[in-house]
Amino acid sequence: MDAIFRGLFDSSMTSIISVPVFLACIVVSLAIGIFLALVYTYKSRYTKSFVITLAMLPAVVCIVIMMVNGNVGAGVAVAGAFSLVRFRSVPGSAKEIGAIFLAMSAGLIAGMGYLAYAALFSVIMGLVTMFYHKIGFGSRHSEDREKTLRITIPEDLDYTGIFDDLFEKYAESVEVVSVKTTNMGSLFKLTYNLTLKEAAQEKAFIDDLRCRNGNLEISMSRQEVNINEL
Repeated sequence: MDAIFRGLFDSSMTSIISVPVFLACIVVSLAIGIFLALVYTYKSRYTKSFVITLAMLPAVVCIVIMMVNGNVGAGVAVAGAFSLVRFRSVPGSAKEIGAIFLAMSAGLIAGMGYLAYAALFSVIMGLVTMFYHKIGFGSRHSEDREKTLRITIPEDLDYTGIFDDLFEKYAESVEVVSVKTTNMGSLFKLTYNLTLKEAAQEKAFIDDLRCRNGNLEISMSRQEVNINEL
């Protein structure tokens, strides 16, 4: 069995990985990947493909580290190959990138042969992640009051200050995002990012806006966060 899995360039100076050790590292890495994937799905929006990739990533990294096996040249080549993945993929959120680094770290520890440390590291980091989600660590208190307002007005209505009194009454802060014309220039579509003083006043706010814009289209949605996280 050892002769079958022996490399063509193995020598007496190279340590040989036995098949039972190889299988043990793979099994532990896959178990760690499944655990980290389940932790990531806790109170999070996710896709099936990302969760499957996260579950397999520790095993992939583990195999790479085991095959490098102290070879500096192979290690440099692997690092260059991993760097290409970053430029061939779209940027992810901070949480996704953190989950990927966590899975890669666990796979690296397992690939070096420290299976117990890899499992302990994954359990600790997984429990810490779930605890932070449970207590709402880092969440903004005004998140449920941050809205994006899209309102349509006729072209003869001066939009520069027509809603100032309503904004002062219902909103803590207001920012104009965009202004564009529609319907052959007969209508304006205005987009605002605002923070309501009270979430319960949303309907009253919309009713007052309807009286001001001639009962044309109004939409209020959750504000999208476009801040670069990393």
